[in-house]
Amino acid sequence: MSWGTELWDQFDNLEKHTQGGIDTLEKYIKFVKERTEIELSYAKQLRNLSKKYQPKKNSKEEEEYRYTACKAFLSTLNEMNDYAGQHEVISENMTSQITMELARYVQELKQERKSHFHDGRKAQQHIETCWKQLESSKRRFERDCKEADRAQQYFEKMDADINVTKADVEKARQQAQMRHQMAEDSKADYSSILQKFNHEQHEYYHTHIPNIFQKIQEMEERRIVRIGESVKTYAELDRQVIPIIGKCLDGIVKAAESIDPKNDSQLAIEAYKSGFEPPGDIEFEDYTQPMKRTVSDNSLSNSRGEGKSELKFGGKSKGKLWPFIKKNKLMSLLTSPHQPPPPPPASASPSAVPNGPQSPKQQKEPLSHRFNEFMTSKPKIHCFRSLKRGGATPEDFSNLPPEQRRKKLQQKVDELNKEIQKEMDQRDAITKMKDVYLKNPQMGDPASLDHKLAEVSQNIEKLRLEAQKFEAWLAEVEGRLPARSEQARRQSGMYDVQNPPAVNSCAQDRESPDGSYTEERSQESEVKVLATDFDDEFDDEESLPAIGTCKALYTFEGQNEGTISVVEGETLYVIEEDKGDGWTRIRRSEDEEGYVPTSYVEVYLDKNAKDS
Repeated sequence: MSWGTELWDQFDNLEKHTQGGIDTLEKYIKFVKERTEIELSYAKQLRNLSKKYQPKKNSKEEEEYRYTACKAFLSTLNEMNDYAGQHEVISENMTSQITMELARYVQELKQERKSHFHDGRKAQQHIETCWKQLESSKRRFERDCKEADRAQQYFEKMDADINVTKADVEKARQQAQMRHQMAEDSKADYSSILQKFNHEQHEYYHTHIPNIFQKIQEMEERRIVRIGESVKTYAELDRQVIPIIGKCLDGIVKAAESIDPKNDSQLAIEAYKSGFEPPGDIEFEDYTQPMKRTVSDNSLSNSRGEGKSELKFGGKSKGKLWPFIKKNKLMSLLTSPHQPPPPPPASASPSAVPNGPQSPKQQKEPLSHRFNEFMTSKPKIHCFRSLKRGGATPEDFSNLPPEQRRKKLQQKVDELNKEIQKEMDQRDAITKMKDVYLKNPQMGDPASLDHKLAEVSQNIEKLRLEAQKFEAWLAEVEGRLPARSEQARRQSGMYDVQNPPAVNSCAQDRESPDGSYTEERSQESEVKVLATDFDDEFDDEESLPAIGTCKALYTFEGQNEGTISVVEGETLYVIEEDKGDGWTRIRRSEDEEGYVPTSYVEVYLDKNAKDS
């Protein structure tokens, strides 16, 4: 089966057929190229998806990944990242082993095909030239034969005519002989060219064309084999990554099997346990006694002398601090003035009367008294939200519940120990370098390292003092907490987030026999903890809505904490009406509110707001 013998007369069709084969190969190359682009795009989207759901560093979200369920999800994200890498490998291998190789092969194939068909056309042109020569010699031979016949007939006619001279007859005879000679020469030339043409034609159809077509056939068969190999490589490249993709999926399954709900529950306890005891019973408040602010064992007073429970600070858990007191009541209790309001001015001109509370002082609750003393010694702050904006986290983390405080202090101690070890390693390195300089002065001046060595030693001493300070606080906290194993006390690896150090409040707490905290701490630290705790409780809640408006009848300068200054004729919003103590709570703007004497303003309450 050979194209040279079977398709000897199909030169043009073979040319079209081979061109179609090259087009098919180029189409396959384009298909593989688009597949590689899809693989790259898919891998990129998978990586972006994995990156999108990765926990952000130094964020609260990162804390959640201590739990086994979150770790399983994180492992899934990492495995999907590796899964995307395998699709990138598929794309790279297909590009290098299929697309690029076939692109080079197509160029070689085009050159080879062009060469073969060029040889075929050259052979065609040669046989066509031989055929034209044959036709030309044949026509010349035919023409010469006809001319010789005419010359012979003319000679015979002249020879038979008696009226023609002998010279004319001789001339006609010579012309006939010459024409006969020319006819013989043409015949010999035609015969020679005919033999040559027959030889060339035989060579053309039995040698040249079969050889050329055989080469074209081999070229076409190589192209077909190459396509088959490329298709096989296409499948093999996919199969090569299946084991790795299987490992990625096995990793996801393993991560799912590692989820431990009991462990997650224990981690939640360790993360959020405050160390406080549940609140005790609320005492009965007898309203038949003279009107004064009564305080239960969960309120703001410090009544150790009366045998009441002490106040507990430091936690964020809603339920440990005054669990049944609403925010509005609690804030009113803290920020409203604890003395009667001043009477309205007696004269016609309100500005002529001195402002400010003038009534005799009444006995105050101990903590409220401390709070007012502290607030009067600081710049005026109208609400606890403002207090927090200007405040800072205590260095000893005294604003946290005992258990959380212990964890933060333990983490701080571990970090300081790591920094000390790092500085000690640096000191050892400098010392070794100094010894090298002493032995080999040409390498450097040993005195140049003294300053650096002294600086590192100073840093080590500072870090050690800092570590001792935090260890003292840690020992103090651990002394209050229930007995626990030494190993549990020193476990700090599972706590990842640490609050930055701030101003030291140095709160020195003591624990009462029933587990609650006494109030043997400084006034400043007490108020700091109170402000931070309350603000954490209510920072996210909305401010009180206005229940009406009021118009200032007189000018009032709020000199005490919790009060607000007003000008005569000014219109403000009422957010809490008089509760019987002679004070009305008003608001000028979103962040400026306080109390004014009820007799200094004319109140217009909104009926709907009041009913609601």
